[in-house]
Amino acid sequence: MVTISPFKALRPNPQFAKQVASRPYDVLNSSEAKVEAQGNPSSFLHITKSEIDLPESVDIHSHEVYEKAKENLNAFVSRNILFKESKHCYYIYKLVMNGKSQTGLVCGSSVDDYENNLIKKHEFTRPEKELDRINHIKTTRAQTGNVFIAYKNVDEIDEVINNWTSAKDPQYDFIADDQIQHSIWIVNDDKVIEKITELFKTKVPCTYIADGHHRAASAAKVRASLEKEATDKANFFLTTLFPSNQLYIMDYNRVIKDLGGLSETDFLKKLEEKFSVQKVNEAYHPEHLHTFGLYLNKQWYKLESKLDTYTEDPIGILDVTILQNNILDPLLGIVDQRTDKRIDFVGGIRGLSELERRVDSGDMKLAISLYPVSIQQLFDIADSGNVMPPKSTWFEPKLRDGLLTHLIY
Repeated sequence: MVTISPFKALRPNPQFAKQVASRPYDVLNSSEAKVEAQGNPSSFLHITKSEIDLPESVDIHSHEVYEKAKENLNAFVSRNILFKESKHCYYIYKLVMNGKSQTGLVCGSSVDDYENNLIKKHEFTRPEKELDRINHIKTTRAQTGNVFIAYKNVDEIDEVINNWTSAKDPQYDFIADDQIQHSIWIVNDDKVIEKITELFKTKVPCTYIADGHHRAASAAKVRASLEKEATDKANFFLTTLFPSNQLYIMDYNRVIKDLGGLSETDFLKKLEEKFSVQKVNEAYHPEHLHTFGLYLNKQWYKLESKLDTYTEDPIGILDVTILQNNILDPLLGIVDQRTDKRIDFVGGIRGLSELERRVDSGDMKLAISLYPVSIQQLFDIADSGNVMPPKSTWFEPKLRDGLLTHLIY
């Protein structure tokens, strides 16, 4: 069973909440972050992407960048933009996008649970991305990035959370520029806090990282590096836990620079060995598993996998695996999607028009749209001890940075 903990969040004074809240650090590059934070000195991007306040010649992974993040975080506190909660609390975070809502519990999740695989993973992490967050956490002494975690829903937990949000007003409630509504309630009643802790301890055997593998891994490695200097706060890391019945996974699509030396005619002919290939008159969003959209030379095609092109095991049945084994590797020579510079990834939130734009601009040669992975597929893979192929899941809406920060000192 899992261990969670309330914590004293560093959070905005209510009048600053909307200005502070920023998109996650890892969905923006430095240039995009600089534009987004322009004219907003209260944007949390000044902390999570602090290179925006330094000359462009500065390496974004240099010590100077992390020191600037610490300086900016301290300045936010001294300017009363942020303050530290006076007691340990849980927080309830509700997001609404296009009329669909999902509500999660913000808490500290146990590093011990992470290391003992009670918090299950489905992705490999990259050392350079881990190191970036390790340096950021160690320098600022703060976990600023929230780890998005799923668990198999429990009726008693749903009831506690629903009762609280029905009876209380949210502390923060605003609609961001992307039209996503963010609402946060503070759970500060000791009896309710104790009940939530106990329910997770007795009713939830494990949880699953949905988004934020690098943030979780970094938190664990920071604790290990602190050794005797580690405080109890470093034994937990910032997470928001969502019941599985509320989660929505979007498609995660691919764009590719070339046909690996094949002509368009030869490429399409080879596809027919593994797929039924049909021209369609409009952008094709796959309607079910094992179907794909292909955009090439201003033409969309519907691809449907033939029965002998995949296996039924948790990894083999994934469409990203079918794509890798039947198109990317044998036809295009893309063996490792993590490192091959000929392939790029486009989250479903951007729509199929973004795939068309990337190809029509000449930036890419072809695009492939995929059917979204299901939450049950994610659970099955994590439970089996396997990991998904890279860039398999895109969760939306995303939690905002800055609304709740976990201090480790």
